[in-house]
Amino acid sequence: MPKVTEEHRLARRAQIVAAARTCVVEQGFHKTTMADVIRESGLSAGAVYGYFKSKEEIVAAIAEEALGTVDELFEKILTTEHPLTPLAALEAALNHAVTIAERPGGDVTRVAVQAWAEALHNPAILDIAGGKYLLLREHFEDVVRRAQADGTVDPDTDPKYIAQVMFGMLPGFVLQRLLIGDVTPDTYAAGLKALFRP
Repeated sequence: MPKVTEEHRLARRAQIVAAARTCVVEQGFHKTTMADVIRESGLSAGAVYGYFKSKEEIVAAIAEEALGTVDELFEKILTTEHPLTPLAALEAALNHAVTIAERPGGDVTRVAVQAWAEALHNPAILDIAGGKYLLLREHFEDVVRRAQADGTVDPDTDPKYIAQVMFGMLPGFVLQRLLIGDVTPDTYAAGLKALFRP
């Protein structure tokens, strides 16, 4: 029997995650079943369960995929030679959110919103979402520390408190983008600039 290559395994896993994302975008998280994911993937039940034992594990994989480029994004933000401001970091994060939302295969921000709702009564999803978003908020803390060192943010305020506020801007943007549709990174940034004006 031929060995399955790592590339093949990764491609199969990505195929299942893409199928799950499509199902959740089209039907909602609650209505999507493992049977739906199996059917959408075109694979056998054994193949799908060989990678994921539950819908929660697939949601974790979708989140991992969506946030997989966040480390690179913040690394790029933090390596700027110019004094860093929270506004510049937020603008980059907003544009990144739209970029990953517009990737082929379904708007992953729709999955995120549904996972937030599911997390309120599903401890497994709460654990996944809480962990991922805590990491994202920690990236904002790094930005604040850098901005404090650059003199663009009050050095006497706990970076965690500022990061809490910065992180809170993202869900508001995502919700308005999905539910109202008239918000863009540019309009949101313009509003932020007005608020942050000394």
